Amino acid sequence: MNRSTLPFLLVALTALSSAAAAESLYRYLDPSGRVVYSDQPPPPSARQIEPKRLPQNVIETDPVPFAAREAAEKNPVTLYTFDCEVCKQAEALLAKRGVPFKRVIVSEEAGAAKLMALTGKQSAPVLQIGERQVMTGFNADRWHTMLDDAGYPKSIPARQVARTQAAPPAEPANAAAPPAPTTPPAAAAPGSDYPK
Repeated sequence: MNRSTLPFLLVALTALSSAAAAESLYRYLDPSGRVVYSDQPPPPSARQIEPKRLPQNVIETDPVPFAAREAAEKNPVTLYTFDCEVCKQAEALLAKRGVPFKRVIVSEEAGAAKLMALTGKQSAPVLQIGERQVMTGFNADRWHTMLDDAGYPKSIPARQVARTQAAPPAEPANAAAPPAPTTPPAAAAPGSDYPK
């Protein structure tokens, strides 16, 4: 095969596979015995006709799975939380299932006011799914049931776990040290700046 025809062949195969996702593909032998693949019905002179169906070519590129995005549109999740061990367990449960959620920090004044308006209390974590479902306190079994009922997938696909776990930003090595004062360099003697 000539290398110059390879890009054309790849384009042709891509076009053929996308067209075949909606229609049938045929494999047959022409009168001279060559194997032919086509999305057009074979001519009457064709032999060994085999209808083929290609699966759709879908590559998931979004870190949030489609099912989770769809559930989030219908039933968005809000987690009312602060820095505590139970709240970390609650966040881990949502991350493991690949549930996109809005985080409201209740140790801040605005977050505390939202929590008080929602539950009338100041205890967290609180899981809110959609407008009506509210669960105060962390109970893994109950949270899983609520998420199941809202249509969220039970777990995130393994290939997407790495993409959803962003590494924490690295802190500069000398973040605490103030910058050293700069002094202008001393004037060098004429001719002393040549390389040795």
